[in-house]
Amino acid sequence: MTEPLIDNLKKTPLYTSHCEMGARMMTFGGWEMPMEYSGITEEHIAVRTKAGLFDVSHMGEIEIAGSQALQAIQKITSNDASELNIGQVQYSALTTHRGTFLDDLLVYRLAETHFLLVLNAINIDKGFSWINKELETINDAFAVNTSSRYALLAIQGPKSASILQELTTIELDKIKYYRFTTGELAGIRATISRTGYTGEDGFEVFVAPQSVKIAWEELLKVGSSVGLLPAGLAARDTLRLESSMRLYGHEINEKTTILEAGLEWVIGWNKPSFNGREALVKQKGKTLERKLVGFEMIDRGIARHGYDIYGKDQKIGMVTSGTQTPFLKKAIGMAYVPDEWGKVETEFLIDTRGRRLRARVVSMPFYSRPKG
Repeated sequence: MTEPLIDNLKKTPLYTSHCEMGARMMTFGGWEMPMEYSGITEEHIAVRTKAGLFDVSHMGEIEIAGSQALQAIQKITSNDASELNIGQVQYSALTTHRGTFLDDLLVYRLAETHFLLVLNAINIDKGFSWINKELETINDAFAVNTSSRYALLAIQGPKSASILQELTTIELDKIKYYRFTTGELAGIRATISRTGYTGEDGFEVFVAPQSVKIAWEELLKVGSSVGLLPAGLAARDTLRLESSMRLYGHEINEKTTILEAGLEWVIGWNKPSFNGREALVKQKGKTLERKLVGFEMIDRGIARHGYDIYGKDQKIGMVTSGTQTPFLKKAIGMAYVPDEWGKVETEFLIDTRGRRLRARVVSMPFYSRPKG
């Protein structure tokens, strides 16, 4: 997920803070981002047991407004946005006409005729261009790329609510999962959303870029006494994989349909139309040529992204993500394989640098946070 640093990289408003804190910086999606501070394992465990704070200001924000804004959202995304109340969030797909992923995204309903879309950093320009083209047939809906107006922090983990509560008068226990509200955080205007990408309870906080340093420093100050750590994108990646969350460019892309990715629940089948619906209807109910599965290694070794998978001496698939998880302490991963190789307990071989190691299909998610 990382590349060597190159010139002309984008930087978040917290770039100087990350450098001063000794973060290891790497390239991610055209941005210079903190990969780790104290270490991937330590940061991962902190999120699972206490709390971690992430700078995710590289994410993109696009707003769609107008009397036909809902019609526009319904056309370009797979889920049924008509089910959203004001103050509610929905995970969805920005679909191509083939039912594949232009991106995955969150849809926020700010008002009856005003929506906020949060896209992956790598897809901001592509997504904005696509959306504008799709909106040409809708009279009263317009899109604005408002990414420069937002900085975004994610505080994740079982102690995130108590830490955040010390800095706001918003009653956080009243914000249900995938809901959001607006108020003040450390004296700063903020939108607080009970969402995240780690599998833990937590919040994502939108603030103005010029104010984000205050929010960052106050959260670190309050959280330090209960074990909160600043966390980088490397731990965010191992956390999302442990929770079986898909990553654009790995599990999902413009060649992968929603059904192949095992995300049928983000399809609003009751909608009469949306981009890609016809292709997905044709695929629904049929045996998929390939599907996404979770696996864990039987033999000692770690399967990484891009490693080939073999069954009966024939290549049958490829690993999309893989790691040794700090919390579960297992070598796990996700991969696309033919349907007949995708049943739980099925074994196959993964070529790990010239050695074919045994792995077995397991149920996903690998990890689910304790309830209550």
